Amino acid sequence: MAGNLLSIQDLKVAFRMGRQGGVVQRAEAVGRGAQGVSFDVAQNQTVALVGESGSGKSVTAMSIVNLLPENAERTGRILWKGQDLLQADRARLRALRGREIACVFQDPMSSLNPVYSIGDQLIEPLVTHLGLGRRAALARAEELLNEVGIPDPKRRLSAYPHELSGGQQQRVMIAMALACEPQLLIADEPTTALDVTIQRQILELLAKLKARHGLSVLFISHDLALVGEIADRVVVMRHGTVREQGAVADIFSAPQDAYTKALLACRPTLEEQLPARLMVIDDHIAGRGARTEAKPKDPAAPVVLEVKSLTKSFWLRQGVFGRKEFPAVKGVSFQLRRGHTLGVVGESGSGKTTMGLTLLRLHEPHSGPMGGEVLFDGQNLMRLGDAQRQQMRRRIQIVFQNPYASLNPRFTIGQTLIEPMAIHGIGANTAEREQRARALLDKVGLEARAFAKYPHEFSGGQRQRVAIARCLTLNPEVLVLDEAVSALDVSVQAQVLNLLKDLQDELGLAYIFITHDLAVVRFISDEVLVMKDGEVVEQASARDILPAPQQPYTRRLIGAVPKGWQPQAAA
Repeated sequence: MAGNLLSIQDLKVAFRMGRQGGVVQRAEAVGRGAQGVSFDVAQNQTVALVGESGSGKSVTAMSIVNLLPENAERTGRILWKGQDLLQADRARLRALRGREIACVFQDPMSSLNPVYSIGDQLIEPLVTHLGLGRRAALARAEELLNEVGIPDPKRRLSAYPHELSGGQQQRVMIAMALACEPQLLIADEPTTALDVTIQRQILELLAKLKARHGLSVLFISHDLALVGEIADRVVVMRHGTVREQGAVADIFSAPQDAYTKALLACRPTLEEQLPARLMVIDDHIAGRGARTEAKPKDPAAPVVLEVKSLTKSFWLRQGVFGRKEFPAVKGVSFQLRRGHTLGVVGESGSGKTTMGLTLLRLHEPHSGPMGGEVLFDGQNLMRLGDAQRQQMRRRIQIVFQNPYASLNPRFTIGQTLIEPMAIHGIGANTAEREQRARALLDKVGLEARAFAKYPHEFSGGQRQRVAIARCLTLNPEVLVLDEAVSALDVSVQAQVLNLLKDLQDELGLAYIFITHDLAVVRFISDEVLVMKDGEVVEQASARDILPAPQQPYTRRLIGAVPKGWQPQAAA
């Protein structure tokens, strides 16, 4: 098609995995079927690559600029303005990256160099590709920070990445990508880890920059609601192959492939009637219907946890010897009943996670003053000694956001599950603990052979199941889930949410579910706590608060949730 900046034709990518019996073993990542991946990106067009983790989206995108490991093998054609990049030498690719094609990745903190200031990192491409002097490059860097909406850009040039919020770090990454005014921006899950309001700001920023600079965007995501708002065309991938592609209106209004239909349907929404369980990809493809009758909750269930006026502050250095108090949680109060879920929502920095860690006593007084009461089984957790607190931690457990960081990479899954039982004296002997661990793996939907494997052998969703199983080894009554599904793609997220509901129905668990995803909160929560700047600004049942929020802040959070493609927007 005339006017295409980029044309990918029959791309196949495999990774050499060593030799076996004298034969080189290869793992196919893209183009596993009879045909490889093919699609085009036109000038001033946004094309979205969508699919689950492992579908080949990122491998396809990174093939364009050859940011793949050394053991990658690519075949087919990648035409950039008519030139085949698979035949380009290293010098051509170095000149291309950043100058004509730029990338923004999912995690800005791992992409930004922690030992260099923001200014030094911004001027590097300006000096390398445009030949600007340092003074001119710094002036241009300040303009770029201003363009992407960083407040006080001149002062931020001397800041380091850890001094910025996640949203500001991602804006810096976008500024770096746009420094040399590229023609194509590859955005690989750039908003996945951000809360809904920051995500909305980044999407609006990309749309504004696209219109201003005539930019083409290759946008990689697993969230079709997000894609529906930003893309002109959609390419749906699964298992390394293209299942369907077309204009965004066609894909959303009349998807042809069963997998596309499943992706569109498996994420909870704010509008539809809630099922008892979310349908996962395989349910949709097999034509299985959703279970619509949820197990009724007992409104008079006993209160297992009561929090009264919980506060937590941190000491911040001021000058050489001074310090000042920063209040992070301000007078939070709530009750949690057996078998119920309290959803806690708010933007990054609202105090959600600090509140959860403080009530678990994972923040201690030496880091800053803390107060209030956390009543559990008649005892105030805030006043327990070390020995008593250790016993109480058996009954209140936490699941963290990042399943890659929360499991010991040197422990097998079996060791991971047996260790807490051994520490707390659960089970008469190792054999009994192993039997219990295997039973828990089965309960969370993992095969028996997982017992002897290591964390790196599992996907993110499987690791999160292991983290949940580890909590269950201690027979807890309360689980604090801190962004436990936010890093998972939509189908795996649905599986984990279904698992949590099943465990709650079976074991009577009570959850404190901390998240920035309001659609997930609506699906899993009975009551919702909305936090802003460390305070509770609104608290009501999930049934009431999301359809009819009372506070402007809550309405702003709900208004920022991606709605997907809308017919009136396409008219």
